[in-house]
Amino acid sequence: MSLIEAIILGIIEGLTEFLPVSSTGHMILASYLMQMQETALLKTFEVVIQLGAILAIVWLYAKRFLTSFTIYLKLVVAFLPTGIIGLLAYKTIKAYLFSPGVVAVSLILGGAVLVLLNRRIETTASKYPDVGDISFKRAFLIGVAQCFSMIPGVSRAAATIIGGVYYGLDKKQAAEFSFLLAVPTMFAASGYDLLKADIAYTSETLTILGVGLLMAFLTAWVVVKVFVKYIHLISFKHFGYYRIVIGIIFLILIFTGVLDDAQLLPVGSGLAP
Repeated sequence: MSLIEAIILGIIEGLTEFLPVSSTGHMILASYLMQMQETALLKTFEVVIQLGAILAIVWLYAKRFLTSFTIYLKLVVAFLPTGIIGLLAYKTIKAYLFSPGVVAVSLILGGAVLVLLNRRIETTASKYPDVGDISFKRAFLIGVAQCFSMIPGVSRAAATIIGGVYYGLDKKQAAEFSFLLAVPTMFAASGYDLLKADIAYTSETLTILGVGLLMAFLTAWVVVKVFVKYIHLISFKHFGYYRIVIGIIFLILIFTGVLDDAQLLPVGSGLAP
């Protein structure tokens, strides 16, 4: 892997991880377009850049984490469904769901859901003064919704934002809860994958990993800042249409034989696609 490839993939991860468009799908497509081979370094790199993106959330929401202990408890409760199912079904998910065909269908169906639910997402008023006031029960139910993101292409952000709106948050609060819930979810998923990583940490590999992490961190920081600031102007149906287009591109590549639908995908953990 070259430094240019590391920069590009880091930027793509930062751009897509916290938007409802599926970072997994974009990473697969980018890896294919750059003709990158599945290697231990690439697998580790994609885990590391996920960590870079999540560190941007830790930085942006440090004050909330430091001043509210209750939010920790609610995030733990919300994480439980994904954590338990992820541990029990990790190997099955990796073996049977990580294929371009699954990603394509998930992108299209998820896009259709965003389009169909756009009005509800846009008009739902919050039942809570602050996202931290959400009840433990509803935090848990949002965590259940997050479980759908273990299917590659669904998008963790899309699942949790829709779940948040459905269980009493407005779209800005739902997005913020999605960002906060990403911290335990992605740390657990990335940590699990890193424990299994089998690469030699040389000065060259450490440079590549460091550059990727930095690019993912900086890009995610900008994306989240802009997304939260202008979310009242953003229509989620546009994310839906975009997903449908990307999904169709995947299907075309599969049906023309360019992408092998049987191949395993060189992506990070199935816990946070």
